[in-house]
Amino acid sequence: MQRHDIRNIAIIAHVDHGKTTLVDGMLKQSGTFRDPSQMGERVMDSNDLERERGITILAKNTAVTYRDVLINIVDTPGHADFGGEVERILSMVDGALLIVDAHEGPMPQTRYVLQKALQAGLRPIVVLNKMDREGARPEEVHEAVLELFIDLEATDEQLEFPVLYASAKAGVASTTPELNMEGNLEPLFDAILEYCPHPSGDETGPLQILVTTLDHDEYVGRLAVGRVRQGSIKAGQMVAVAHADGDVEKVRPSKLFGRIGLKRTELESATIGDIITLAGLASVTIGDTITDPENPQALPPLKVDEPTLTILVGVNTSPFAGQEGQYVTSRHLRERLYREQERNVALRVEDTEDAEVFRVSGRGELHIGILLEEMRREGYEMEVSKPEVILRETEQGLMEPMERLFLDVPDEYVGAVMELLGPRKATMTAMGQAGPNQTRLEFVISARGLLGFRSSFINQTRGYGIMNHLFEGYERYSGAIEEMPRGALVAIETGTATSYALDNAQERGVLFIGPSTPVYAGMVVGENSRPTDLEINVCKKKHVTNMRNANAEEGIRLTPPRTLTLDQALEYVKSDELVEITPKNIRVRKATLDPHQRKRERNSRQG
Repeated sequence: MQRHDIRNIAIIAHVDHGKTTLVDGMLKQSGTFRDPSQMGERVMDSNDLERERGITILAKNTAVTYRDVLINIVDTPGHADFGGEVERILSMVDGALLIVDAHEGPMPQTRYVLQKALQAGLRPIVVLNKMDREGARPEEVHEAVLELFIDLEATDEQLEFPVLYASAKAGVASTTPELNMEGNLEPLFDAILEYCPHPSGDETGPLQILVTTLDHDEYVGRLAVGRVRQGSIKAGQMVAVAHADGDVEKVRPSKLFGRIGLKRTELESATIGDIITLAGLASVTIGDTITDPENPQALPPLKVDEPTLTILVGVNTSPFAGQEGQYVTSRHLRERLYREQERNVALRVEDTEDAEVFRVSGRGELHIGILLEEMRREGYEMEVSKPEVILRETEQGLMEPMERLFLDVPDEYVGAVMELLGPRKATMTAMGQAGPNQTRLEFVISARGLLGFRSSFINQTRGYGIMNHLFEGYERYSGAIEEMPRGALVAIETGTATSYALDNAQERGVLFIGPSTPVYAGMVVGENSRPTDLEINVCKKKHVTNMRNANAEEGIRLTPPRTLTLDQALEYVKSDELVEITPKNIRVRKATLDPHQRKRERNSRQG
C-alpha cells in the first residue's frame, strides 16, 4: 500500500537555528489556527523550562494539512545532551528538514543530527534559514553543507539534496537566495510534498507500531505515541504489547488519537504511515512494539547512545530537610526517577547499596540538570553529588569518553582560553577565523576535562565566547586531571546570617548569601580567595554596649552575593561537597557537616 495523502517529516538543526520558529510559521500559514495572531511564539515549546531557556528539550509532533495532504511534523531538540530524543524520532519519519543558519553555517550539532539522519537512510531537504540576517552568506554556507554531507559519507542520492532559502521569523521561503519578504512558505510545503517520500507498507500484514514517545494525560493516563509500520488498527481493538524483554501482553486501548495542529483528535482507525497516540496501555514503555495479538511480531528495539555522565541523587539529609519540599522520602525519589527513565531513553537509573541514594546517568550536565530542575519545581527535595564521567573497562584497558570541543572566542581572549585548557589535557585539532575579530578553536578533550569548564570559559571571555561540544567516542584513559584548587567559606554554626558578620567575611572571598539568610554548620556560604577551606561564623552579632548606636549597621556596605543556579552549582561542587536542592533554594554543603569529622577525614587522606 502507498499513501500519497500523508508525509512524515522531522525538523533537525543545531540549537537556535530556528526549527521551532519555522514550525510556528508552518502552523500559521496552513490555516490550522482560526486566528494566527493569537498563537504566540514557539508554541511547540510548551514546557516552562523550554520557554525560559529558549531551547527545545522534548521532541513533539504536530500536523498540518496542505493541498489535501496531512504533513506530520516532529520538532526535535538541537542540543547534544538531548540527542536521545533525536535518535528515536528519526525512526518515525520518512524525511527530514535540515535547518542551517545562513550566517553561522553548519555547527557541531548540525553534524550530529545530520549524521543520525543519513544513518537512518533519510534524504534531507536543506533549508538555509535567517536569510534576512545581516551577514548572511548563502553560497559559502551551501558549500559548507555539501562538504559536511561528503564528510559524513552520504550516498549519491543523499548528496542530491534540494536547497531552500527562508526567514522563519518572517514566514517566507524561496527556491532562490533572493527572498521576497512579501512571500510565504508555499515553496517549503511544495518541496516537502515533492521530495519527502510517502509512506508505504503492507496494510494486510500483522499490526506493528513502534512506541517512540510517552506522554501523560490527567484524564486518560499514560499515552503511547508511535507510527503504524504495518497493518491497521481500529478504536477499541484488542492489541498485544511486545516488551523489550520478550514478554507479550494483551490489552485493549481505551482511545485512539491523531493530531491536527496542537490538538489531539479522536480517530476511528489508522493505517500505514499514520502517527498515532494510544491511551489505556498502562505498562507500555519506549521501544515496545504494539502488534497483532494473534500473530505478534516485534520490531527491533530502539538503539540509543550510552550515557557518559553519572551522579548520585539522595534524600536530603541537611538540618533544613523537609522544610520546603512536598516529596522528601526515598520512596518518592525512587518512583519519580524510575518514571523518568521510562520516557527518557538516554537516561539510566540504578539502585545503590544505600537504600536512600540512587545513581542517575545521562548524556551530559544539561541533560541531568534539566531533570533535577523539573523535580525541584514539582516539589522534590534531594541532595546530589559532583558529576562523574563513566569509564569503561575493556580488553584494551580503561577507556574514557572524549568530546570534540568547538569554541568561538574574541581574538583578545584566545591566549587566556588556551591556558584554561592546558591543565585539562585538551589537544587542539584546528584553528581558524569565525568572523570579524573572532577565532574558532577546535579541541579533542576528555569528558572529565570538560566538567566545570563552561563557567570558567564564560568568565574568561566576559560572556562573549560561544561553546559547543559533541561526543567523539572512547579513547584510552589519559591519567588523572588535577582538580583546580578552590577553597570554600564554610559556616561554623547554625543560625541567620547578619550584615555585621558578612561584612567581615566578604574580605575573605566571594559570598553566596546575603543578610538574613538561614545557614547551618557545614554549609558553603562563599568561595575563599585562597585554595583552602576556611570556617567562618556568619551569624555573629555586634556586642551590645552602653555606647551602642541603634543605627550601627547602617554604615555597612556589602557586595551583592553571587547566587548559584542549579547548573552552576553542579559545575561548581567539589568531590567532598553536595548540592542541596529544594523547591526554593539551591545550596552547596560539605558532604560531612561536622567540622571535627571533616578534619579527621582530611588528615586520614593526607596521611
